[in-house]
Amino acid sequence: MYLMADAKIRVLVAKPGLDGHDRGAKVIARALRDAGMEVIYTGLRQTPEMIVSAALQEDVQVIGLSILSGAHNVIVPRVMELLKQNKMDDVLVLVGGIIPDQDIENLKKLGVAAIFQPGTAMDSIVQFICSNVKSAGVISAG
Repeated sequence: MYLMADAKIRVLVAKPGLDGHDRGAKVIARALRDAGMEVIYTGLRQTPEMIVSAALQEDVQVIGLSILSGAHNVIVPRVMELLKQNKMDDVLVLVGGIIPDQDIENLKKLGVAAIFQPGTAMDSIVQFICSNVKSAGVISAG
């Protein structure tokens, strides 16, 4: 007998670049998992190519990039370009970490759905994802 499980929102949490601080990414991954999402955490020092490849293989609906190194103006455009090349325009891209206010508008122009700076409540991130995932049949958490 085969039972269909409820479809969960699939989220890839990635730490691109050389930054070795991943506590925040792990806290986010756990909060999303606790909210009922399926979370894939890629670990430290991921390249844009590794992130998009994992997102494609895992068939995720959301990519969360945790960036503390200041390299967001190099990494995010490359991730967005690779997503476009792979026809993954429906993947919701979120960026968290140390992102200067003056860089937010440009990241959003590139297609980033939201930027979450330090101190953002976990519930806000969960609600944003649940409200913005573009996938039929996905049951939102919470």
